[in-house]
Amino acid sequence: MLTVNAIAAPSATEPLVRTTVERRDVGPADVLIEIAYAGICHSDIHTVRAEWGQVPYPLTVGHEIVGHVTEIGSEVTRYAVGDRVGVGCMVNSCRECENCKAGQEQYCLAGNTGTYAAVDRDGTITQGGYSTHIVVDQDFVLRVPESIPVEKAAPLLCAGITTYSPLAHWNAGPGKRVAVVGMGGLGHMAVKIAAAMGADVTVLSQTLGKKEDGLAFGAGDYHATSDPATFEKLKNSFDLIINTVSAPIDMRAYLGLLRLDGTLVSVGAPPEPLPVQVFTLFNNRRSFAGSSIGGIAETQEMLDFCAERGIAPEVEIIDAEAVNEAYERVLKSDVRYRFVIDIDSLRK
Repeated sequence: MLTVNAIAAPSATEPLVRTTVERRDVGPADVLIEIAYAGICHSDIHTVRAEWGQVPYPLTVGHEIVGHVTEIGSEVTRYAVGDRVGVGCMVNSCRECENCKAGQEQYCLAGNTGTYAAVDRDGTITQGGYSTHIVVDQDFVLRVPESIPVEKAAPLLCAGITTYSPLAHWNAGPGKRVAVVGMGGLGHMAVKIAAAMGADVTVLSQTLGKKEDGLAFGAGDYHATSDPATFEKLKNSFDLIINTVSAPIDMRAYLGLLRLDGTLVSVGAPPEPLPVQVFTLFNNRRSFAGSSIGGIAETQEMLDFCAERGIAPEVEIIDAEAVNEAYERVLKSDVRYRFVIDIDSLRK
């Protein structure tokens, strides 16, 4: 076993602290990654505060991971020492169910193995990327193109693929009107990616405070959802709405913005249920859907897409000591647009 420096949550109510975690020995199909940067996702906060269920404390979270390969197993063929790589929200799956065989490992019928807080193949609890090293099966490692700045690449492994996957699945592109609800870590990536796909993009944010940014990222229009006139003005307007917020929204109002055969897709995950009035779906034959991350192949496709089009997240780099402060700022929406931990600060 390899003991490495890490940041962990001791409980749902205590601040995160510096500690160590154990990594398994590198197996035949494994890759040892020295982590350079780890993004802070709102999911990390929901998890460590036990808002999504019971948590195996102490827990190291983080599923936006970028670094370099430092060791490979005897059967590894996809990567070599020195390669720039990433790890996202999952580190394994059953690989045998129909979804896994279709390249949709995120929807593994046995449940994929999450990068943290899941039971790993050796029976241990997975520990995430707020650490100096991680050991991952080569099949769940991504190649990070050199044209993406390494300090900005980590959020693509969650925020990037979480928004790219539904945009690709519901065919965002020329001639499609796409609305993005929320302009946070997920939302700003949805705007950039949808615009790069050629869609006509509108941002729906609580206020107009980030309007200048939204337009700069590729949106053609920007509206405040705190203004009731917005929902009247934009009735029956959109083919696709990507809801990125992790808080309850007025589903009836937002579904009313969809045109014929339009779909509202939630990628944000509020702890509370989102009630839907079925008659709202009957009008215009609307759909309400959910979308998780993407499979490994689609995640690599997203990374290559972003590299080719010069897309990268907007980030604020912090040291490990600033994680607790960063969590509080995320909860206040005081970040533009993703905190990324410089893991070198954990090596000291």
